[in-house]
Amino acid sequence: MMNVVETEQKQIERAVLVGLACHNFTAEQNADEETLRELAALTETAGGEVAAMTLQNRPAPDAKTFIGEGKVEEVRQLAEANEAELIIFDNELSPSQMRVLEEMTKKTVLDRSGLILDIFAQRARTGEGKLQVELAQYQYILPRLAGLGQSMSRLGGGIGTRGPGESKLESDRRHIRRRIDKLRADLEQVRQVRAVQRRQRKKTELPLVAIVGYTNAGKSTLLNLLTDAGIEANDRLFDTLDPTTRKKRISDTQEILLSDTVGFIRKLPHHLVSAFKATLEELAYADLLLHVVDVSDPQWELHAQTVDKVIEQLGAQEIPRVMVYNKADKCEELPPAHDGVLFSAKTGEGTDALLSAIEYALGRGKHEMQLCIPYSDGAVLDVLHREAQVTSMEYAENGTLVTVIVDDKLCGRLQKYQVE
Repeated sequence: MMNVVETEQKQIERAVLVGLACHNFTAEQNADEETLRELAALTETAGGEVAAMTLQNRPAPDAKTFIGEGKVEEVRQLAEANEAELIIFDNELSPSQMRVLEEMTKKTVLDRSGLILDIFAQRARTGEGKLQVELAQYQYILPRLAGLGQSMSRLGGGIGTRGPGESKLESDRRHIRRRIDKLRADLEQVRQVRAVQRRQRKKTELPLVAIVGYTNAGKSTLLNLLTDAGIEANDRLFDTLDPTTRKKRISDTQEILLSDTVGFIRKLPHHLVSAFKATLEELAYADLLLHVVDVSDPQWELHAQTVDKVIEQLGAQEIPRVMVYNKADKCEELPPAHDGVLFSAKTGEGTDALLSAIEYALGRGKHEMQLCIPYSDGAVLDVLHREAQVTSMEYAENGTLVTVIVDDKLCGRLQKYQVE
């Protein structure tokens, strides 16, 4: 079984970052100065130091070397001059390209997906998180077994090497596939447990509000501010992998469950989304999404679009959402607030407005009713407990007096029981 290394790396590794921009690439495939800056932040998060960056423009990627032999030699010299032992690509590399690049540069070569996986391996703390990371790592490694040349010799030694040990990778593919099947079965059990928890939550009628957003947008800080959750919130990418859920009373009549989620990022590897489905599918069952945006980031609109795409990918695009424009204290110009709330998780500015927005979004189409249910219509009480939020109940001479919060549909059916 894989050992997920949880300790920070002592020796800082120097890396050269490389990106390829092509006309025929999609936005997800392409690299540019902004994605390279993000790759630099990811490298530092993994414990590395960026020694140099270079962006190559080509009509199409080279099938063998990805960036062309001339550029490979330039990158090799750049790494030598800057005493860098690691070359990290902003694009996804094929196993054969990775092998060729390592042979030509005599350096360890990693792509963006491998780097993100390495960070996830450092961040996972719970058993569930480690299962999800291990599954994603094996899914990443399996097609690359023949191509893991240089990095195979240094497993456990630095960035991109936290994961399955050398003996595991040298064993046959059938063993790894069996391990993948076992991990999937374990995660299916996790999903079943979550399904039971969701059913129990529905019985208590506490709505689930899920906090979503780009990595490092301030989701954990927001949860800490509202619930005193005590989550460690640092200014670094992917600081939260394991979701945290806390109760929060937002008004005299409304209590909610507030849940943090893993941050999203551009070019998030699809096998990571697949591996983290047990966690991320909670979004599809949420009653409301709080989409946290860091408005102090010049790229915030692009980041918001990235989050929208992942939400759609998870089948949660129909769920109501409140836009939360966070870090409003750090920017001079704010976006129009008509479709959201200006907020600062650091200073608490906008908290009351946020709680009001949550209550309004959850209560849209909801009505509070005082009812008297005759004892002969006892089945109606079962419907109320199942489909409405019962806030008070007492027994009177002519029936059960109930105060409930119901939706439009149920409100019409209950009119005859309403007490003036």
